[in-house]
Amino acid sequence: MPADPNALVPTVWPTSAARDAAGELVLGGVAAGALAARFGTPLYVMDEAEVRAHARRVRAAFQGAAAVRGTTARVYYAGKAFLSTEIVRWVTSEGLGVDVASGGELAIALAGGADAAALGFHGNNKSVVELERALEVGVGSIVVDSHIEIERLAALTARADTRRADPQTVFVRVNSGVHAETHSFLATAHEDQKFGFALHDAPAAVRRIREVPGLRFGGLHSHIGSQIFGVAGFREAASRLIDLHAALREGGEVPALNLGGGFGIAYTEADEPTDIEQLATAIVGAVAEECAARGIPVPALAFEPGRSIVGQAGVTLYEVGTVKPVHLESGVDRLYISVDGGMSDNARTALYGAQYSARIASRTSTARPALSRVVGKHCEAGDIVVDLEYLPEDVAPGDLLAVPATGAYCYSLSSNYNAVPRPPVVAVRDGEARLIVRGESVDDLLARDVGAAPRPADASTKGPHA
Repeated sequence: MPADPNALVPTVWPTSAARDAAGELVLGGVAAGALAARFGTPLYVMDEAEVRAHARRVRAAFQGAAAVRGTTARVYYAGKAFLSTEIVRWVTSEGLGVDVASGGELAIALAGGADAAALGFHGNNKSVVELERALEVGVGSIVVDSHIEIERLAALTARADTRRADPQTVFVRVNSGVHAETHSFLATAHEDQKFGFALHDAPAAVRRIREVPGLRFGGLHSHIGSQIFGVAGFREAASRLIDLHAALREGGEVPALNLGGGFGIAYTEADEPTDIEQLATAIVGAVAEECAARGIPVPALAFEPGRSIVGQAGVTLYEVGTVKPVHLESGVDRLYISVDGGMSDNARTALYGAQYSARIASRTSTARPALSRVVGKHCEAGDIVVDLEYLPEDVAPGDLLAVPATGAYCYSLSSNYNAVPRPPVVAVRDGEARLIVRGESVDDLLARDVGAAPRPADASTKGPHA
């Protein structure tokens, strides 16, 4: 039970989050009530200054750690965390590349002004069309995930219409076998899953890449999972990868090593993520030590943080609809607080059992804290936004509720479940707010439903796709 259920925990909220003299939550200098009145709820709020500050900090941490060890480091923003053209402009202006994982993400990155040469393209099932587009625009690197994909690229780079002046740089994604201490759906380096090559299979993939005139082997890629605290998993992955890296050097150049991302953030006061500077020093140091033990130079390094760039910068605003006390057989009383969003705008609680925190945003309260569960409006018992929280027992319909640390994997995982339109995304900075992603309306949903649209008079003459 918190000493003050109105307090904003600094490690969870954006740096700009504060309460004004009336007790109202202020984000980026803009009051929550003003945001809700102008843009409605639910509402994703992104603090631009916070995103930029995290981007600068992460880049400085890894580049500084690499310089100490006599090498370089490149940081790519993992776009899957949250991608829009405005986010692309923020992170690229702070010196980051962008990692994309689909043709749609590639299109957004390019529309946001990203240099194609500073893009990395991921995905376990990139289509021929997606690979053609990547070659056409000059994507800097493609992370290959299967032998089939290597052959697709071999065929495409041999074609006159997609052949590039310089070979296409490709990385080989490797499953290090390191099991990150995270949710099983977020652990991506164990053997029994869809991504990458096993360590013993990677050399054959590299040999084939080196045979293809249109491809250049850029190095190895590894990603052990997401929302990881501590450095032990990264250290062990580095040890296993440098073994393979050293062996591959006998057959040719191995310029770089990409160690992915997955650095955790605080979602609640109980979370204690590792500082990014400590992570950078430890991970780069582990690579350098493994290289020194084998008498080989430290390769150029690359990293792909996403959540640690945008997670803490995001806050979702909801309006409370109903409040219902429930007495449990265990003797515990719980307050169920229903809001006007839910699993359609934040699937992580239902998907991963993720924990979040919440605060009343429209006011402060002197009422005693009550054990609460914040739930959504969807027709699912698992539609939970915040599983366990203490909120003032006088929370009431019409109150604004704020859930922090929603900048990553909330908008990007959003859906139209129960035909609920996706919320808008607003950026705040220096007392100003502006729309960066338009919210959907019911009309938008109906516009895609062919049966709801007026039938053209001559539709029957236009063939099967009319």
